[in-house]
Amino acid sequence: MPARMLPLADRHGRVATDLRVSLTDRCNLRCTYCMPAEGLPWLPKDEILTNAELMRLIRVAVERLGIASVRLTGGEPLLRPDLEQLVAGIAALTPRPKIALTTNGIGLDRRAASLVATGLDRVNVSLDTLRPEVFRDLTRRDRLTDVLDGVRAAKAAGLDPVKVNTVLMRGVNHTEAADLVEWALGEGVQLRFIEQMPLDAQHGWDRGEMVTAAEAMALVADRFELIEDPEVAAARGSAPAELFRVVGTPQQVGFIAAVTRPFCGDCDRVRLTADGQIRNCLFARTESDLRAPLRAGADDDEIAQRWVRAVAGKLPGHGIDDPSFLQPDRPMSAIGG
Repeated sequence: MPARMLPLADRHGRVATDLRVSLTDRCNLRCTYCMPAEGLPWLPKDEILTNAELMRLIRVAVERLGIASVRLTGGEPLLRPDLEQLVAGIAALTPRPKIALTTNGIGLDRRAASLVATGLDRVNVSLDTLRPEVFRDLTRRDRLTDVLDGVRAAKAAGLDPVKVNTVLMRGVNHTEAADLVEWALGEGVQLRFIEQMPLDAQHGWDRGEMVTAAEAMALVADRFELIEDPEVAAARGSAPAELFRVVGTPQQVGFIAAVTRPFCGDCDRVRLTADGQIRNCLFARTESDLRAPLRAGADDDEIAQRWVRAVAGKLPGHGIDDPSFLQPDRPMSAIGG
């Protein structure tokens, strides 16, 4: 007899069907808005979930809990040498979930084809600037060419659309908004501007430095005319991006207003950290441990029940605008995007 399905429902009527899995907290960049130049104290290797442990939890999520989409994140997920093996394992699940990857693009040029061959469906690449000197200042690494090569390799491997995520920061890269759109149109990729969120390890986020989605749209509109497609808007559902077509082209530009126009009421995400903790919100202050019961021999039923309880307590919103808001203790690199 097949196991009974237990939807990951919270007390506010939302059901999580999108699982974000962090594969590692390590990264090969040192972005100023994410971590200090020296990096962070990385998780010990024995605390990181193995491929087999990850597959066990993802299988329970898909077969028992209704997860329909799995996004692999980090840190930088391409640092996992067993990534293709993991993608193939997820693709073999029934029902087969959609499989996506969020990456900084370094090394993607060498692995895009093998990832697609093993089952990858979608990719998001982070890219904040086209200027080498700004890239070096932002990431503390001289790797812009590697990222651009990764974007092109993803496109050549048949991933479509290749989504490119950009965070605009005032006085740093905000003047590049229209240039980035022009580049995206030329490359045939979908650019998405994301409001900078308070997820840096230094807890130095300043709302005044954040370029809002409305401001980003205005910067793009100085050079390009954008129109909203009513059918696309109506089908948005829980997707975070508001999509606009660039007039004169078939391509779209997205704007993700996670801070100024939060979409928490439609959120369908749940997160699994690299060390086996469930987070029911990106900004959650608490976590639920699945690694300890997993390693202690818990069966699938117990793991599923623990997961259900973890999601049930999800708050109605992230509360960034609330005076009592506190950043999560973990930075984005340790939570996963």
